[in-house]
Amino acid sequence: MIICMVCGVCVSACHKAASVHPDQPYVAPGSEVKDVVFHSAALKRDMPYRVFLPAHVDPGAKLPVVYLLHGGNGGFRDWSNYSTVSTYAAKGLIVVMPEGEFSYYINAAERPTDRFEDYTFGDLIADVESRFPAAGTRDKRAIIGISMGGFAAVKIALTRPELFSFVGAFSPPIEITHRRFHIRRWGEWLRIQKIFGPWGSAARSSRDPLTLVQSADPARTPYIYLTAGENEPLLESDRAFSERLKARHFAYEFHTRPGGHDWNEWNSQVPGCFDVLVTHLSSQ
Repeated sequence: MIICMVCGVCVSACHKAASVHPDQPYVAPGSEVKDVVFHSAALKRDMPYRVFLPAHVDPGAKLPVVYLLHGGNGGFRDWSNYSTVSTYAAKGLIVVMPEGEFSYYINAAERPTDRFEDYTFGDLIADVESRFPAAGTRDKRAIIGISMGGFAAVKIALTRPELFSFVGAFSPPIEITHRRFHIRRWGEWLRIQKIFGPWGSAARSSRDPLTLVQSADPARTPYIYLTAGENEPLLESDRAFSERLKARHFAYEFHTRPGGHDWNEWNSQVPGCFDVLVTHLSSQ
């Protein structure tokens, strides 16, 4: 329980600190940035996302797409402001950064209007592929998330394997559905229940990677690139999850690097993850 409490504080603190910074995206030479607002049928409202593109795209070309999911208390500008992922757009990828609010990118169990999974993995993908020169096939789609976004990437890998061929998860709170009530963290507990359902419910179980990994088909599941900082509270739960992947023979790799639950650590993981991602997409 102490680990869970510390984890919650860590996640909240790092993203609140990030949110005060101005919007100053790093746009690498050879790339360009575009902001889009589109109407999500699932959420019944307009939603924004940011895209990095190569500055030049050959006519008729269809490029691989990487979806980058932000963490809790973050927003769709985070990846562009706190990392240099636009360098990979300059090398020929389309990089898409959607707004996920504090949703875990799933359809909330107790909020019927919060259909964030349908929005992210239905409406958003359709809009990107209709608006940009994006390849529309699984073998050219990848997804990477940090913290809350990492959880969503793992969850979608296990439940919607037809969407992506590569999944990256940096510091995912894999065990979040197992966090119990504590008076000092009652706000987090209430949010978890609204999103995942009551403790012990079928709704919560159906959104729990620790349960889903037991029934998912390793032969159909995307390649999983899992990381965690060596000084963060989520390390042991992520390491334990990697052991479950190993036991069931999923295609995956697990990496740790010095650091905590913050952009310094996540940025240190970006080059290794993208190297594997590019190699993986090229081999499809």
